[in-house]
Amino acid sequence: MNIPILYEDNFLLVINKPPGVVVNNAESVKGETVQDWAAARIDATQSETPSEDEKAFYERAGIVHRIDKETSGCLLIAKTIPVFVELQRQFKEREVKKTYLAIVHGKLVPEEGEIRAPVGRLPWNRERFGIVPGGKEAVTKYKVIRTGNSHKTDISLVELYPETGRTHQIRVHVKYINHPIVGDWQYAGRKTARNDRVWAPRVMLHAWKVEFAHPDFAGHNLAATPPAQPAAGRLAIEAPVPDDMNSII
Repeated sequence: MNIPILYEDNFLLVINKPPGVVVNNAESVKGETVQDWAAARIDATQSETPSEDEKAFYERAGIVHRIDKETSGCLLIAKTIPVFVELQRQFKEREVKKTYLAIVHGKLVPEEGEIRAPVGRLPWNRERFGIVPGGKEAVTKYKVIRTGNSHKTDISLVELYPETGRTHQIRVHVKYINHPIVGDWQYAGRKTARNDRVWAPRVMLHAWKVEFAHPDFAGHNLAATPPAQPAAGRLAIEAPVPDDMNSII
């Protein structure tokens, strides 16, 4: 696969995942995945009695987090087990700053706000998520950048800042406030999504920016003699907005 690399050093890399590419391997997935691509770029020497961290690292080929198949943008991949563990910790402790771009239906009012609602699997459809009692805490902040009209439909370009990382969180949250993402076949409604797909080929969601502490400078002794000096302090990576979104914008 031709996957653009946004940043790479001896510890990690950040890719710009193309839309339509699946991140993790599964029995139901056909064709090459990001996991297949990443497996060739990590140290594949596994010990005879691997630890739980080592097992997780190799099972996921160093992929630290996930984004949906139709979502494009920044994805972090660790090259070593300590880096994998540290980056997962940063995600868990909410130290990673994420900014998404989405094109949603309607005009959001107010133009800046916060969506705070628990997200969990729907009991009647395990493939979908929703706002459910007993779901996991989920918080998404947003800011409207621009509003307009396409195919006789009011739409908004929105920056979204998820403070938690629940599965389908952004898609569920904007649906919850009645502004589903354009092209979202799972959450926009069958008729709406069908009409969207005439002019929007996928879920119009892009993992635009990610900022995190480079693991080698996160207060951990990850390598006594690193082969190369990585960028100091925090890294801020931005994935260019893909053409299919830009054409609508």
